[in-house]
Amino acid sequence: MDLMTVLQVLDSTVRLATPLLLACLAGLFSERAGIFDIGLEGKMLAAAFFSAAVASLTGSVWLGLSAGIGASLVLSGIHGLASITFRGNQLISGVAINFLAAGMTVLIAEDWFSQGGRTPSLIAGGRFDGITLPFAEALRDLPVIGPIYYELISGHSILVYVGFLTVPLTWWILFRTRFGLRLRAVGENPAAVDTAGVSVVGLRFAAVAICGVLCGIAGAYLATGLQAGFVKDMTAGRGFIALAALIFAKWRPWYALYSCLLFGLLQAVALRYQSIEVGGLVIPVQFMDALPYILTVVILAGFVGKAIPPRAGGEPYVKER
Repeated sequence: MDLMTVLQVLDSTVRLATPLLLACLAGLFSERAGIFDIGLEGKMLAAAFFSAAVASLTGSVWLGLSAGIGASLVLSGIHGLASITFRGNQLISGVAINFLAAGMTVLIAEDWFSQGGRTPSLIAGGRFDGITLPFAEALRDLPVIGPIYYELISGHSILVYVGFLTVPLTWWILFRTRFGLRLRAVGENPAAVDTAGVSVVGLRFAAVAICGVLCGIAGAYLATGLQAGFVKDMTAGRGFIALAALIFAKWRPWYALYSCLLFGLLQAVALRYQSIEVGGLVIPVQFMDALPYILTVVILAGFVGKAIPPRAGGEPYVKER
């Protein structure tokens, strides 16, 4: 395998890992505050549809991005209302959001565009184009360094760079700010936070809102960056894969990056190598396509070591009188 082939696979890995990474960090904020959110899939799907729909109608990808974030925030608000305000079951609330988004996006898409539950293909101005970084062209012909910089680092859309920059930002917020300290404390011992005079409800809603913003960016990237429009169920389980990556990462930002890159690599390999021959045995394309989901099952089954979630995760907080 030559250098260019490796770089092409890694380039696809970066692109495919971006929505997983954003969704994984979204879940990290929410679950660190004690709110389990399996509705990441639904929020990404709603964001993907509304970003593509608004971008198609207005011709502005930035308005599309804003619409996607707005749609995700609405669903996050519903989840927060159900699980924080009314102290409902967080898992059921997340499942309801997934079903709501799956049905709503197809219904509205058919009503607006009459194209079988999809949006029109986005053209220039309606989707995010790749950005050529400074000196990429000049360094292109340098041995090794040039191709790596030109093919792998340069040429991605702005949301890819936003996604990867969100990792150190998340680490800094959670581990170097007072807000992050309080947010992590809410996920471990909300009663202690409440005793200190800090609003548990406010912090949990803030975490859910951050989760909504990141899911909105992830969904918008799927429809306006990775692809050029919305199609039915285009998230294809990425929200659940992001949850598996979060467990694999043990709720830590940098580990989340590595686990999402691993999932992205598996997806990239499955897309590029539809069939592989090993020792005379041809591995079918269906197995290659199933690789990311097989790893998801392995992780969720607990074969990668014990991952301990925040102690107050999934439990509604009732203030003592």
